[in-house]
Amino acid sequence: MRLDPFAMERMQSTYEHQVEFNLSESGVAPMRVDELLDDTASRATLLAERLRYTQTNGTVALRSTIAALYPGATADHVQVTNGGAEANYLTTWHLVESGDEVVMMVPNYMQVHGLVPAFGGLVTEWPLVPGDRWAADVDALERLVTPRTKVIAICNPNNPTGARFGDEELTRIAAVAQRHGAWVLSDEIYRGAELDGRETPTMWGRAERVVVTSGLSKAYGLPGLRIGWIVGPPAFVEAAWTRHDYVTIAPGALSDMLARRALAPSRRQAILARTRGILHANFPIIAEWLAAQGSRVSYTRPDAGAIVYVRYHTPINSTELVTRLRVEKSVLVVPGDHFGMDGYLRIGFGEDEAYLRGGLARIADFAFGIAESR
Repeated sequence: MRLDPFAMERMQSTYEHQVEFNLSESGVAPMRVDELLDDTASRATLLAERLRYTQTNGTVALRSTIAALYPGATADHVQVTNGGAEANYLTTWHLVESGDEVVMMVPNYMQVHGLVPAFGGLVTEWPLVPGDRWAADVDALERLVTPRTKVIAICNPNNPTGARFGDEELTRIAAVAQRHGAWVLSDEIYRGAELDGRETPTMWGRAERVVVTSGLSKAYGLPGLRIGWIVGPPAFVEAAWTRHDYVTIAPGALSDMLARRALAPSRRQAILARTRGILHANFPIIAEWLAAQGSRVSYTRPDAGAIVYVRYHTPINSTELVTRLRVEKSVLVVPGDHFGMDGYLRIGFGEDEAYLRGGLARIADFAFGIAESR
């Protein structure tokens, strides 16, 4: 199996701790342990936890808690993974074989895009349509899906655009998949991080062959727990468990315990309220900054996530621009090249206000000034 480097993840892991301002992240500022465990009893419970192997597909208690987020699901519909990335990996590994076709929404988080060729499959891109909002053209999807299509891969809310797709679009996507016997892989890791507070509908339950992946990293601000999950038909989840046994085996015991606390209904709502509070406070800051750039940039307002996908209108390659910004101004953002779309930058706005303002101040005159001087 030949895997190309995952450009965005390699860039972030290499440089995110070497810059003064990391605006490449798509989640909100991570929570501290003492925020999640804010009473004496819960802290004592953590300290008493044995550092054992947990059940390799996640404890029954955690799987049941996750299942409650998806109508009709039970613990048998859930596989707990080490982050959402492992959930996507196991799902793609199980579904895609040599010659299979995967129709993938783009732009998108490019993990599945890189994995499909490694497993012998072929990616057919299904582009979102820019405008007042990034729209999912389901008529175009119907033309792209063929009898060879094994999977339709979507990301909702979308990374990098922040677009949210509603009930009508999801139901139509599910119907297209069902007509062709294809699976839908719906990455929903930003669900819960909506600027307007209306939770994004899930793809779950709209067709028999639906797999949802998600986790605690983005909407919950808990990336360090490395807890993700797969929700799918029990037979599919059982097969994913077989593959899980060959890679990371089990989630960490402390992460399993802390995830159960984070997903308890009242605690979950409080965590998502914190996330939305950060988004509400920070989006006006970046919106004002973007407005001040005038005709040098354009963008579509995101529905969810702490990200803005910005198009700049000057002739410089996005990777070159991002590299110079990192080296010369110690600010990290994501180039559009990492989503197959040169001429864009993905800028995160999930950190505290002073940090965000500091990073944006370094980007504007330097980055767009260089572009205009070429």
